[in-house]
Amino acid sequence: MNDDTQDSPLLQEARLWQDERWTARVIKNEDDDGWAVAMYKAGESEPALVGPWTMGRDKKNPKPLDGSAFITLVKTASEFVRRSEQQLHATLHQSVTVNGQAGRVTVLLDIVPDEDSPYAMLSARGDGGEMLAEFKVDAGFKLNRQTAQVWADADFAKPGRGEL
Repeated sequence: MNDDTQDSPLLQEARLWQDERWTARVIKNEDDDGWAVAMYKAGESEPALVGPWTMGRDKKNPKPLDGSAFITLVKTASEFVRRSEQQLHATLHQSVTVNGQAGRVTVLLDIVPDEDSPYAMLSARGDGGEMLAEFKVDAGFKLNRQTAQVWADADFAKPGRGEL
């Protein structure tokens, strides 16, 4: 038996559509006389995305939400969230490959965004994936090709505060 209810919206109102993962809510645009649509991911109190919404024919009220608009909004919001997650991952997990004394070395910086005391783990791995060095450093440590090369040239000595 095929269950199609998972993909069909739970709510279908003029200003509110909802499925199991997303809610689209048409809201008054606080910046002008127009309307906006806010996309909320299930379980989140803040919208993942807010964008302009079309006025209705009377030029006072918003155009009602419909199935095709909801599908487009879900795709747009999902893509926005995916890109934001990728950007956060790239910020928190950086890597640079440099030449070490024994060959290519990948230097990694993994930031732990702890609210009270954020920090990062700086590590170096050889071509075969073997751990060459690992140290806890400040979360603001700047990893780039130059700092990685300086660290490799120093035979992965424990770095000081900030940059090498």
